[in-house]
Amino acid sequence: MDKKPTINKAEFVKSAPTIDDAVAEGVAEVVFMGRSNVGKSSTLNRLCNRKNLAKSSSTPGKTQLINFFNIGYRYDDQDFTARFVDLPGFGYAKVSKAQHRDWEKNLTDFITDRISIRLFIHLVDARHNNLELDQNVEHFIKSILRPDQKYLKVYTKIDKLKQNELAKLKRREDTIQVSNLKNRGIEQLNEAIFHTLFAVGERE
Repeated sequence: MDKKPTINKAEFVKSAPTIDDAVAEGVAEVVFMGRSNVGKSSTLNRLCNRKNLAKSSSTPGKTQLINFFNIGYRYDDQDFTARFVDLPGFGYAKVSKAQHRDWEKNLTDFITDRISIRLFIHLVDARHNNLELDQNVEHFIKSILRPDQKYLKVYTKIDKLKQNELAKLKRREDTIQVSNLKNRGIEQLNEAIFHTLFAVGERE
């Protein structure tokens, strides 16, 4: 019987408006990023099996904070510690140009300077999978990846697709697709995160 990594601890640590306010480094981190309303909070809650661990705003783009969560994994009678980092959703924020520039600089500084980041998870709405904004984010992240970092694209809201649309998406890209509503793909994503961070117990 295959062993599965499970999250047995998940706690909110703090929200930081800038990299200077961020949690101290030292723990392997997973960054979750994506357009506003892509389902970041729902995905985090599903992964951690917690309903309200990550809170979503009723106004897309309103949250402009970097949120940190301490995560405990259990695998093969061993405990592993990680940290999930929820970046502000991009694309919808109604702020001034000056605020927007400051916000983008904070995020860029965080992404490029944060040594603890091991995995970037880019959530993309499966219904809108060719947007220029998402393509630009993907190209940027891949351009700054260090040898010890990985990039993973994850399609969300696949329950909103028709069967032929989902089949076409799967043929086009070999990636993880999730539905938080139907709880599909979450276990696969959790395993991908765990094995990327800790490189133990991977199946041949």
